[in-house]
Amino acid sequence: MNEPENRDRAVSEEIPSGRGGIPNGGPPSGDEPAKQANKPRRAPTIILICVLAGLAAFGIHYFAFAHNQVETDDAYVNGNLVRLTPQVSGTVIAINTDETQFVEQGQVLVQLDPHDTEVALAQAKASLGQTVRDVAQLFAQEARDTAAVAAQQALYTQATQDLERDRAVFAIHGVSDETLKHDEHAVRTAQATLEQARATLASTRAQIVGANPETHPRVLQAEASLRTAWLAAARTRVVAPTSGYVVRRAVQLGQQVTPGTEMLAIVPVDSVWIDANFKENQLSSLRIGQPVDVVADMYGSHVSYHGKVLGLAAGTGSALAVLPAQNASGNWIKIVQRLPVRVGLDPDELAKHPLLIGLSTTVHVDVHDQSGATLSKQAAWKAAVSTDAYGDQLSGVDAQIKDILASNLGRPATTAMTSTGLSRR
Repeated sequence: MNEPENRDRAVSEEIPSGRGGIPNGGPPSGDEPAKQANKPRRAPTIILICVLAGLAAFGIHYFAFAHNQVETDDAYVNGNLVRLTPQVSGTVIAINTDETQFVEQGQVLVQLDPHDTEVALAQAKASLGQTVRDVAQLFAQEARDTAAVAAQQALYTQATQDLERDRAVFAIHGVSDETLKHDEHAVRTAQATLEQARATLASTRAQIVGANPETHPRVLQAEASLRTAWLAAARTRVVAPTSGYVVRRAVQLGQQVTPGTEMLAIVPVDSVWIDANFKENQLSSLRIGQPVDVVADMYGSHVSYHGKVLGLAAGTGSALAVLPAQNASGNWIKIVQRLPVRVGLDPDELAKHPLLIGLSTTVHVDVHDQSGATLSKQAAWKAAVSTDAYGDQLSGVDAQIKDILASNLGRPATTAMTSTGLSRR
């Protein structure tokens, strides 16, 4: 009798009673089904609001910023590639630089064997000295021929006077007919000799008229030959025409090189630019002078370059290619063409973060300002490049010429130059 009562009591204790005497495991109240029904209805509303907010933000960004910009990632760093070639033939005996090294303008990069040019230079110096002496001799000969003319003039005058005297005496039979004929012959001989002396003097003067030993054409020609030999000797030292980094070395020791043989290639990284290839449907709003933002893959988005549009090419990349496409043959498929656009960069930013030729970049052009021209006949940047690395190749030759002139004309030399001249400057 006690066991059933104990089991009923245990079951009643295991099932706790809920609110209002209904157990917790019983059916839900009337409010809970309404709440559970509202939950799936709120999720689409929240998603729709987020989508609309995103579209609104995109629209604001597009019309405020992106609408006034054109962008391309088909853009690469470009610059001048200076190919160094010798100006004279010779054998390479020294190479003073290599790839990846920086070189200064005017620095001697390659040395050619100078022995042949030094011999030619010595011959040119000797030839100039001999020419100066020959020309000086012409001036001395002019003085000698002048004196000869004066002497022959005196002999002719004397013979003429003797003839006139003997003719007067011949009338009174003071001299013989033979003597008179001898006097006439002496006059004709003196006259011919005088004319010959005058012709010789005229010939000598024709060779020196309007000149002096320093400005005589033969001397000037010999000086030009000396300058040519001097230049050839100076050009055995191949110098860098510009400052930059050596990117290619194709010369070796002992190699026989000639003018036109490429030995080194130098890239001046301080004067690079961007060639951005825009699609043809992006070109309508591009203008010269528009501001540009450039991001290079080398540095990432934390480094930004600023510049401007310098110009648009006059043809697309495919049209300007060495082998342009022939669309008239075979099956034709229209391909969106790209036009190269040159972008100049801020030199100060390039100095802080140098760019190397061929690197990939992303270009953003602000096309809000439409006042510029698409094509212009006026250059938007200074395109001319120059170098004065070869300006001192004739340095010292004028002093050498003056010394040769002075020493061969019997004047004191101004400077003491060595026999080779260039080898010890």
